[in-house]
Amino acid sequence: MALKRERTYVILVCFVLLTVALPSAESAQNFTAKMNQSHKDGQSSPLKPNPKLSLQIKIHALLLWGSVGFLMPIGILVIRFASSCTCGKNFRILFYLHVVLQIVAVGLATAGAVLSLKNFENAFNNTHQRIGLALYGFIWFQPLLGFLRPNRGVKARSIWYLIHWLIGIGICIVGIANIYIGLHTFHERTSKSVRLWVALFTLEVSLIGFVYLLQDRWMYMLGQGARYCDEQIRPTDHITAPSTSSNKKQITISDIIG
Repeated sequence: MALKRERTYVILVCFVLLTVALPSAESAQNFTAKMNQSHKDGQSSPLKPNPKLSLQIKIHALLLWGSVGFLMPIGILVIRFASSCTCGKNFRILFYLHVVLQIVAVGLATAGAVLSLKNFENAFNNTHQRIGLALYGFIWFQPLLGFLRPNRGVKARSIWYLIHWLIGIGICIVGIANIYIGLHTFHERTSKSVRLWVALFTLEVSLIGFVYLLQDRWMYMLGQGARYCDEQIRPTDHITAPSTSSNKKQITISDIIG
C-alpha cells in the first residue's frame, strides 16, 4: 500500500510539473518567435521619420558639419598662416579671424547639441551619440582654455600651447570621424543613400588636409625658387680657386667693410 501511494504521489507531481512547464515553454517559444519576427521586420522595414524629425536631423547634421567639419579646420589653417607672418598687422588680423571662426563654430555646435538633446532619443547606446557627447565637452572646454592662455615668456606658455594644440587637432579629427559615423548610422536606419554626401565631405577633408601639409613647406618652396632664380647657386659654388695672398687680403678687407 505504501508503495502504491508513493507511485501515486510521483505521478501527481509529474503531472503538475508538466502542467506548469508546458505553458511556460510554449510562452517562451512564442516570445522568441515574436522577437525574431520583430527583428526581421526591423531589418526589412527601415525607419521612416516624419517630415519634422527628418528636418531636425538635417539641421543637426548641417550645424555639426559647419562646426567641426568646416569652421574649426579652417580656423586651424588660419592660425597656422598667422604663425608664419612677419607683419604684426597681418598677424593680428589672422589671429582675430581665428578667434571669430572658433567662436562661431562653438555656437553652431551648441545649437546642434541643444537640438539633439531636445528632440532626439538620447539613450547613448550607439557610438555616434557617445562620441558626440564627449566631443561637446571638449568643444566647450577649448575656448575657455584659449582665453586663459599665459603671457609669452612664461614657462607655462609652452605647456598651454601643447595642450591647446592637441585638443584642437583632436576635436577636428574626432569630429570628422563622427560625421562619417553619423552618415553611416543615418543610412542604416533609413536606408537612404549617403554616397554623395560622403564623397563631397571626403573631397573637402582631403583639400583641407592637403593645405595643412602644404603650409609647412610653402615658404621653403618659395625660398628654394627665389634662391635658384636670383643667385644660381650650384653645388660647386662654395669651392674657390687658388688665389694670391693679395687677393685674399682684398676680399677680407671688402668683407669687413661690407
